[in-house]
Order: sequence, then structure tokens, then C-alpha cells
Amino acid sequence: MRIAVLGVGLIGGSVALAARRRLDAHVSGWDPDPRAIRTAEDRGAIDLGIAELSEAVGIDIWVVATPVATLEDQVRRALAAAGPEAVVTDVGSTKRALVEAVDDRAFIGGHPLAGAETTGMANARGDLFDGATWYLTPRPDSPGDKYERLHRFVTALGAVPAAIGHDEHDRVMAAVSHLPHVLANVLVGQAHAALGGDAMPATGGSFRDATRVAGANPPLWAQIYAENAEALGAQIDAVLAALVDVRSRLGDLEAWQRQASDRRRLLLEADQNGGPLAELRVVVPNRPGVVADIALSLGRAGINIADMSLAPASDNSVGTVALWVALGDADRARALVAGKGLAFA
Repeated sequence: MRIAVLGVGLIGGSVALAARRRLDAHVSGWDPDPRAIRTAEDRGAIDLGIAELSEAVGIDIWVVATPVATLEDQVRRALAAAGPEAVVTDVGSTKRALVEAVDDRAFIGGHPLAGAETTGMANARGDLFDGATWYLTPRPDSPGDKYERLHRFVTALGAVPAAIGHDEHDRVMAAVSHLPHVLANVLVGQAHAALGGDAMPATGGSFRDATRVAGANPPLWAQIYAENAEALGAQIDAVLAALVDVRSRLGDLEAWQRQASDRRRLLLEADQNGGPLAELRVVVPNRPGVVADIALSLGRAGINIADMSLAPASDNSVGTVALWVALGDADRARALVAGKGLAFA
């Protein structure tokens, strides 16, 4: 397999390291900063540092890992350089604007839920994605073979791929990632104001845990806030309303506290992976987007595809998609697939 990574910082560099170590892939790397390329070469993350994308030949998967504000331009560059069989993806934290701007069937958006407080190729790790959810945002017309290849690639890097619509992705990220960063910044500001600029006294773990991400990578997070302003703004409005409600009931919040505990437990339980799998073999017509439609439908139902494979018939009129899902989700998955008028092999 031949991979090209555009942007060899923390995420792109980690993709490169994992691809070389786990897939024995040949990795070409590009970065606007020549020093990052040298670091990637020194660390054995890339086989070839390139100055022009035309130097990367025979690439199966292009991974664009540049800053959020540059993703559209860099994805378009990758698409222009990619061969007809290649798939182009990205690792950006916002998806709606990018997916709607780049109308090309060879592009399938992605976002690994992995990172660190440190940045740069020097801090990249080949195990960064182990067990991490990696969102994929196929279009309705995304080719099944390209989606399958990307799904297998992400799995091989150690991550758990999950299909999600680009609108839903940004709403979810606003709630579970972008808003927590905003609130961490607010909490730090509140503490600083309360202390009048004095040194922080000894604090418990709750303050440290709640503010761990405060001030993280200012250039990156400023871009993320701007790119997802609509969904993030809605979440901030909802928080403001919730805080007003809490303020009015400060004398009687035991039930509210218990509800938060119960909801957190349910959210964490839903985040668990592993356990026995069931195989579903679905006969699909040779029609653009049918595999992406299945993946997105299962994703919306909270059913993750642990693995998948696509085998076309000899005449290419139909194909068989094998899907592996959690055993407990198998009946719901069968019902959803059957509801689309598709038969099982």
C-alpha cells in the first residue's frame, strides 16, 4: 500500500508512523515546513519527503492533515494529484463546510478522536489511534470500494471507524469536544478573576480535570471555533439556559446531580467497544452510494461496523458486502438493512 500524508504534524505524523509500522506501507510526506519533513524522515515516519505532490506516484490513500483553515485547498490539491482509483480523506475536527465545499466522489471526510496536549511531528506516536473512534463522513454517492478501503485503513491504524453524516458530526463535536474546550477556558478565567490574579492555591483534582484542555493550541482551536460557529453557538446558548435554571434552584439540586451521574454512566457505557461480533452478508446492486448509505444508516442507529469487505459478482451487476457488528446489535442491523429492500446472502 502507498500512502501520502499532507501535513506531518502530530496527527499526520502519527498516521505515517502507524501506516509504516502496521501496514508496511510506503509513505510519502509533504509539509509546508521543511523542518517537519526532516523530523519525519529522522523518525522513520516517511519513506519519501516531497516538495510537489506530483512526486507521490501510485498512491492508494491521500491523508490531508493540515490545519483546519487550509483543509479545503489542500484536499483539492490532493484530488488533483490523485489517480482515478485513489481515495482522499482528511483528519479535520469540523466536517460540514469541507464536505459541502468539495464535491468529489473520491473524497471521504474523516476525523480521528485522538490527540495530545503536545503538537508537532516530534510528538507523533504510532499508537496514538489505538482504540480511538475515527469518524468517516461518506456522501450519498461515495463509491463502496473507496469507503471499504478507507474503513480497512483506519482499522489497521488501530482505530474504530464509525460512519456519520457531516452535519451530525459537527453537532456532536460541538457538544462533546468544542464546548468542553470553551467551558474549560471560562473556568480558568473565573478562577483567575476570583483570585484577583494571585497565584492559584492548592486545588483538588476536579479543577485540574475540568480545565485540562484550557488554552490548548490557540491557533488550531481558534480555527475550530470559527469553522463550527453555528453548532457551537447553539450549544453555548443551551448551556446559558441550563445555568440560569441551575441558578434558580441552588437550594434543591440533589435530583439534578443524580441525573448528571446517571447520564454520565450511560454515555461512558455507550463508548465501550469490544465483545463478540456477528457477520451480516448483504447483496447490494452496483449503484453509487449504496454501501455509504448502509454505513450511515447503521451509524445513525448507534451501530458500529467493526469490519467490512466488498466482493463484486463476476459480471459486476451486484456485490456482496460483509459487515461485522456487535452481536447485541445484529438484529437491529438486519432490520435496518432489510428495510432498505436489500437481501442477505
